[in-house]
Amino acid sequence: MHSLQPDSSRTRRHSRHCEIRAGAIASKTSLRRPQIQAVPAPRAPMSYSLPPRRTGLPRAVLKWLQSLDLSFFPKNFRRDFSNGYLIAEIFSWYYPEDIHSHSYDNGASLAAKLSNWSQLGQFFSKRNLKPAQELIDGTIHCKPGAAEILVQDIYSMLTNRPIKNIQDEVDFTDHYYQEQLPMVARSTASKAIKNNIKLTEIMIEPNINKNRQKVHAIINIHMQRRLIEREENPSEWFLKASVNIGPQFPFIRSI
Repeated sequence: MHSLQPDSSRTRRHSRHCEIRAGAIASKTSLRRPQIQAVPAPRAPMSYSLPPRRTGLPRAVLKWLQSLDLSFFPKNFRRDFSNGYLIAEIFSWYYPEDIHSHSYDNGASLAAKLSNWSQLGQFFSKRNLKPAQELIDGTIHCKPGAAEILVQDIYSMLTNRPIKNIQDEVDFTDHYYQEQLPMVARSTASKAIKNNIKLTEIMIEPNINKNRQKVHAIINIHMQRRLIEREENPSEWFLKASVNIGPQFPFIRSI
């Protein structure tokens, strides 16, 4: 019997095939792009966010506020200055021995507001500082423009730099806003009361007679302005006869 011997030519072909396959795998591996690990971007330095575009404050006052390095920059002046916390921070830069920020509560409750402003009132008396009480009350109750005028007043008080465009006549009603609206969209008497008396005012002053006087004053101002509007723009108050309005009765808008 002949012993079985492997076919030498077949063995050589098989080894050659293995070499070619190994070379192909090696070439594919070498052509692969190296994986680059993503490097995290460096963190931006801490800074104030940009102040709101329309704050009603001069540029000099805004730059002054930014230079004080407050705990946060006010974005909504009515809300952020209402509790007196930022006001205390401002004065703490000039009177650090009298104002300590940890004694003030940066809360939105009426109790926090009254506590903060009570401490500020004692400080004002001690240092003989006299910010207008009307500005303080308007700021507490988030009246339009009150916080902006108060900040300008404090700026002039602490820096001895006068502000030219501080309003001579303080008006914390929504009169300016109403003037921007068409007459058909302006407030009625009941809406004027709601817009110009804040709930916090009633909570602070529970005397019914005093609140009633405030309501009567708002109604009187509202009626006077409506009468002036009627005289200046009579066509806005009376419908033309050519317009078909159904029942043939003269139509006059209510005050």
